[in-house]
Amino acid sequence: MAKMNMLQAINDALDIAMAANDKVLCFGEDVGVFGGVFRATSNLQKKYGRSRCFNTPIVEQGIIGFANGLAAQGSIPVAEIQFADYIFPAFDQIVNETAKFRYRSGNLFNVGGLTIRTPYGAGISGGLYHSQSPEAYFAHTPGLQIVVPRNPHQAKGLLLAAINDPNPTLFFEPKRLYRASVGEVPEGEYELPLGKAEVIKEGTDVTVLGWGAQMEVIAKAVERAEKDGFSCEVIDLRTILPWDVETVVESVLKTGRLVVTHEAPLTGGFAGEIAATIQERCFLYLESPIARVTGMDTPVPLVLEKEHLPNELKVYDAIRESVEF
Repeated sequence: MAKMNMLQAINDALDIAMAANDKVLCFGEDVGVFGGVFRATSNLQKKYGRSRCFNTPIVEQGIIGFANGLAAQGSIPVAEIQFADYIFPAFDQIVNETAKFRYRSGNLFNVGGLTIRTPYGAGISGGLYHSQSPEAYFAHTPGLQIVVPRNPHQAKGLLLAAINDPNPTLFFEPKRLYRASVGEVPEGEYELPLGKAEVIKEGTDVTVLGWGAQMEVIAKAVERAEKDGFSCEVIDLRTILPWDVETVVESVLKTGRLVVTHEAPLTGGFAGEIAATIQERCFLYLESPIARVTGMDTPVPLVLEKEHLPNELKVYDAIRESVEF
């Protein structure tokens, strides 16, 4: 085991993948000598050369179009979009090309080797153009996988699984945890299962569900709630698409209550999909309405960022109101 922050764990995963298979390439804006704006790819160009770790022009549509072509020809590209806020110029390539390559050809060709890494979320005072959480936009697209780690151990294992998986994957990294989240990470290669949620803590009164950076907020809220006598079951969804319906259903059938939280705005957020599915599957077992604790339906403000985000007090209030309903 080695102590790493999330950036170091991601860099380690890329290093292991590139060492194991010379078809693995990483590229994006400033990822070469500079190592990317957050230094996630530091030293990889020095170690593997400019043909396997290289800079691209500042054109996201071109980065993903290029990545699709590489993947279609048998390479294993790991493309970086510098901020998730700037993934939208590449939306057409991801939704209409990456996700549909295999389907439209009847499995004659695919881009399943493609992984797209991008930092998402607020918490670093990035304002409205460097703080968004766009996972729900892509969750509407069959053919993609969407993965969000919560800590260094998860980041390394899930990223290696994504790179080795035969399906195109969007890998959203919570940037406010890049250096803030530190933990023990196994040395060498290991994978964590995609499409499988993790029950972090068992409880009997209420299920509290989230992903990515919001898991840290959930932990603080649950600690506060349990001091007041509420028994909380905590689940990290980890994979947004496909999401692990059965694990969540099993938990809610036991607790009878569900609180879902994410940074993205309420309207159209992925919590709505979860809430709809769980009420269909667990309606007769629910003891209270499913609660959604989310960001506000506004752009992420610079000065009032903390007020905008779903913090531990908001999650705690939802837990209490759910149990006391």
